[in-house]
Amino acid sequence: MKNNKTYFFKSVSEFHHFLNIKKSAHPLVSVVNLNDIAVNVCEEMNTIVYNFYTIYLKKNFDGKIKYGQQYYDYDDGIMTFFAPKQMFSMEANSSVKVEGWMLVFHPDFIQSYSLAKRIKEYGFFSYANNEALHLSDKEENIIAGLMQNLQQEIETMIDNYTQDVVVSHIDLLLNYCNRFYNRQFITRKKASNDLFLKFEDLLNSYYQNDDLNVSGLPTVQYFAEKLFVSPHYLNDMLKNLTGQTTQQHIQNQLLEKAKELLSTTKLSVSEIAYRLGFEYPQSFSKVFKNKTNQTPLEFRHAFN
Repeated sequence: MKNNKTYFFKSVSEFHHFLNIKKSAHPLVSVVNLNDIAVNVCEEMNTIVYNFYTIYLKKNFDGKIKYGQQYYDYDDGIMTFFAPKQMFSMEANSSVKVEGWMLVFHPDFIQSYSLAKRIKEYGFFSYANNEALHLSDKEENIIAGLMQNLQQEIETMIDNYTQDVVVSHIDLLLNYCNRFYNRQFITRKKASNDLFLKFEDLLNSYYQNDDLNVSGLPTVQYFAEKLFVSPHYLNDMLKNLTGQTTQQHIQNQLLEKAKELLSTTKLSVSEIAYRLGFEYPQSFSKVFKNKTNQTPLEFRHAFN
């Protein structure tokens, strides 16, 4: 890396200008063939912030992608996703010409469509860069085909139907990516299981700590940092593997600890609430009743 700079790209046209490629046919959306980008431009980049959605399909990637503390295969067909105003770093090996596609679109482009709301449901826009999507040859061909169709539609057919067609293509592409991520969780089940077991160990250890009243209730962010993954990736992995979100796992463990204290000690409900990290006993009672349809005292009396 020759320079150590932060680049903030406010618009699609500004990004095209920086890459020294032809002007985008549409001011809010563009598909770029990575073959058209000079390697020395990529070498200049370090920290990058886009003001728009960005989806990369990279081929001939130099080296393996690291998930957490482990390395995995699928060097070809790597996809990464960035939401507006996310900060990330990019490095390129000058000896390797990266191929593939890049789709960029401003939030305003999809503002009047249902996709504007639904796009926030795609957790992979908040995954870390080392949690990339690794495509099979067949999957890569599907994504590359959609990218080519998008490029052709944007560059050669600007009319009253262009926006509808392009948004439909983006919607379809995201649905395919959602499917392929689900496949990845399945095909890399051992890695997911290993991560799940580590999460379970951390969760159990946290609730065995008698200083919960000092450390407070555990957060999704806490476990994600301990496991070296993003919160969204951890959430999607657990949901795919167990059917429950990270927050649900945390609350279930909290509930089991609460039941243990209610049934084996004579601590008051308030004392149990503080011991479990709640600031107010009422909050603890509300969570407990929502989960069990009983108040803590009703549970204690029924158990005894």
